[in-house]
Order: sequence, then C-alpha cells, then structure tokens
Amino acid sequence: MAKKNDFKKITGDIVYSTKQNFEYDFGKAEVETPAPKEQDLRIWLQKHGGGKIASVVKGFVGSDDDLKELAKVLKTKCGVGGSAKEGEIIIQGDHRDKILGLLQNMGYKVKKAGG
Repeated sequence: MAKKNDFKKITGDIVYSTKQNFEYDFGKAEVETPAPKEQDLRIWLQKHGGGKIASVVKGFVGSDDDLKELAKVLKTKCGVGGSAKEGEIIIQGDHRDKILGLLQNMGYKVKKAGG
C-alpha cells in the first residue's frame, strides 16, 4: 500500500493538455543571482525549543549553489555550524553583528530585523 509521501509532487498549474506528445518539464528554471549590491537582506534572531538561538539571514535571491556558497563563507567566518535552504541562511548562535559586518564588506545591502 502506497503512502501519501510516496507520490511524486507535481508542481505547476497544468491540469490537462490537448496537445499530442505533450511533455511537461518538472525541472526548476535556473535562477540568475543578482549582484550583492542589488540584494536586500535582513538578519533575524530566532529562538527554538530548548533555548537554542540562531541567526537567520532572509531575503536572498538567486541560485541554491550561490546561497550555499554564501552560507559556507558565513559559517566559516563565524566558526559555527548552520544550514542554507529555501532562500534562508541559518547560523547557529547570536552572530548578528558579525554577520552584518561580513555581508556589508561583501557589498550586500543588509539590516538587522526583528527585536
């Protein structure tokens, strides 16, 4: 018996096509990453259960590879772990000031957000 999660997730708005030999492309289009000065990033502080704190950089526009590369640089400079997914970079701990300085030196428009 198949589970709900076993089915391939279909994205897009196409329901039916009358064209013969129609093939829908499920792949994502390659997103071009704008220059750092055209990016508008925000740094948030997130608290998770168990008292864990993380600095979250939101608002990145571009390819997943560029996002992961930027996350790698930030994690290395801060000396901590983290992750990058869905346009967000999560850095373990409260490193907002350090991240702010690093991103500004790289040419990004960035501000602290939240409380």
